[in-house]
Amino acid sequence: MSTNSPTLAEDLRSAILRAPDIVLDDSDVMRALIAADDKARGDNVVDLRGIAMDRLSSRLDQLEDTHRSVIAAAYDNLSGMQLIHRAALRLMDPTDFESFLHNLDGDVAAILRVDAVRLVLETRQDDTSPTLAQFSEILKVADCGFTNAYLGVDEAALPNSVTLRQIDGGSSEIYGSVGPALRSEACLRLDLGAGCLPALLLLGSGEPQQFNPQQATDLLEFFTGIAERSLRHWLS
Repeated sequence: MSTNSPTLAEDLRSAILRAPDIVLDDSDVMRALIAADDKARGDNVVDLRGIAMDRLSSRLDQLEDTHRSVIAAAYDNLSGMQLIHRAALRLMDPTDFESFLHNLDGDVAAILRVDAVRLVLETRQDDTSPTLAQFSEILKVADCGFTNAYLGVDEAALPNSVTLRQIDGGSSEIYGSVGPALRSEACLRLDLGAGCLPALLLLGSGEPQQFNPQQATDLLEFFTGIAERSLRHWLS
């Protein structure tokens, strides 16, 4: 019996018969086969199996998108953890306070990929020692209460150790000439121990999304703890 329908090439037919899963696993091929079957059936036939497969295919696409998003988030978290660990180790390297400050402004800033690092120490004294004055680019001395005022919290409140926020330029008093270019910052409140005034470690970035209030802060809280212990050692 003769037919005008096109036939598969023998090598293609043999390949499909040997490994039909290749066809079943290819979503584009399966969609084409289903579309061809629907066309052959005509418009008056409702193929419930085809509808179900379309829905399953849509759900599969959604699951694949979710899977990719979860993997991307896990990778970003791992990458962020590695950066924080590297910065923390670098913070513990110095053998003197001067090297500690140089590390903050140099290697630590580079590892964390920020545009500015500033350490603000509160003091009850009016004058600044010559030793601290030579680090005026990174080290700032402020009056008692500056930390809470800068974070915008009440004196009686217990502020978070880490505050992330977007800014339209940083304070020129703190950041100097790089201030106007900054678009986000991480404010790390440092507890220097009983009887000591708090300190503030500021990380400024020109990227608005680098420090977003919606981001998790657990890694920066860990870094804050390392910075606190290092400062307690140098300032004790």
